[in-house]
Amino acid sequence: MANVSRFLPIPSSDLEPSLVSGQTYVTRRRLTYVDAGMLLGLMIILVSVLPSNLIVPDTTNLGRPGLIIGFFLFIWWILVRCTSHLAMTGRQPMRWAVLAFMVSGLMSYAAGFLRGLTGIEANGADRMMLYFCVLAGVVLTAADGVPNWLRLRGVVEVLVWSAAVVAFLGIIEYLFKVDVTKYIVIPGLQAKGVAPSFEARGSGFRVASTTWHYIELAAYLAMVLPFAIHVTRFARQRSRRRLAFVCTLLIAAGIGTTISRTGILAIALMFVILIPAWGWRVRYNIATVTLGLLAVLAAASPSMIKTLTQLFNSPSSNPAFTVREARYPMVFRYVAERPLLGRGTGTYLAPQYQVLDNQWLTTLISNGIVGVAALAGLSITGIVLATMALRRSTSLEDRHLCAVLISTQVIAIAVSGTFDALSYSTYATTFALSLGLCGAVWRLTHPTRTVRTSSTRWFLENEPGAGGEPARATPEPRQPVAAS
Repeated sequence: MANVSRFLPIPSSDLEPSLVSGQTYVTRRRLTYVDAGMLLGLMIILVSVLPSNLIVPDTTNLGRPGLIIGFFLFIWWILVRCTSHLAMTGRQPMRWAVLAFMVSGLMSYAAGFLRGLTGIEANGADRMMLYFCVLAGVVLTAADGVPNWLRLRGVVEVLVWSAAVVAFLGIIEYLFKVDVTKYIVIPGLQAKGVAPSFEARGSGFRVASTTWHYIELAAYLAMVLPFAIHVTRFARQRSRRRLAFVCTLLIAAGIGTTISRTGILAIALMFVILIPAWGWRVRYNIATVTLGLLAVLAAASPSMIKTLTQLFNSPSSNPAFTVREARYPMVFRYVAERPLLGRGTGTYLAPQYQVLDNQWLTTLISNGIVGVAALAGLSITGIVLATMALRRSTSLEDRHLCAVLISTQVIAIAVSGTFDALSYSTYATTFALSLGLCGAVWRLTHPTRTVRTSSTRWFLENEPGAGGEPARATPEPRQPVAAS
């Protein structure tokens, strides 16, 4: 098998046989029509390409088609776990991180109702718990459900293509000052609220494309940008690499149209994490493309470059910094009242209270210190799992993908301090997907086959080692198996 993998662009672990019954084995690369990869891809398209204000009629903001699929993934995962003959046998640390996050949310949810909530706060609490279920469904389905490297690559490519479409629409809006999203009409869906219009900033203006806010667009595209670079380097066909390169340019230019400090910060962190993973030739190519893109943007829109260079000027007098700082005494007054579990999940609502533009502070007020620790634990778990997968991998492609996943979690930790990240579903679902992929690469690079293949329990019921190691067609390799 190892010899075959040298001649085929197929990870050797994908060629491992999975025990079905008796002495019957099947390939892990068997074709399926509806699986976790397909549903995740569909969710990505619907939650990003469709404007964020399009919902199923007579529903809340959770009625976005992509979020409905995310909630279905949560129910699907629970049914699988509650059915003994379908439950996955392999270990998965990401499950424990998600469990801690959900338990902390439930504890704060109960604490909120115990102190007494207004009708608006109660509705916000219910809505936020459902939203947490959506995010948990995305994380767990990606971590447990992606069957092999082929499907994982497919999910990553769909994420990149979708983000490129969103960025392209944003560029069109910026160049022609036309709100493209109002022309996107989907039968059966209705627009809720008013989509964000153009916002003046400095000597230019910024756009939001299909997202709900300019900062959300910047954070979303910045989180996808490392994946776009990865596909540009490692796509199997030359045509796909060229297409991915175009998508990378579109996504980078799309970040520029937001004129956002968040986007600049995220790109800087991406370079800090990925530059050590690149060779000198790749660094030179990236630097050349970056300078070329900046030159094109400067020629096409001098006001954009001028405004971008002034975003971090005079932090002591810049309203973007001083307004946030002025809210800190109010935040800590609320925290002092209920430090551990907070005021209640989803009860700090922007219509009632001030917008904090800081997810960590919002979580601290709503869910307390326990909630902040649980939220941070998600990203920290993702970083640890992706780092372990990077150390196990021997192929350049897999090591680079693991580094990309690490960069997304570092970006998530940083940008959560610049806007209310979890309040924006396009960014939040992308963050949840990247978390799930951290769990997936950890599983697919695991040295134990039962963890890599995650065979369902009914495959093992009447076999030696049921509930532990299944019968094997080939001996366990001494070294971790890496993808090609």
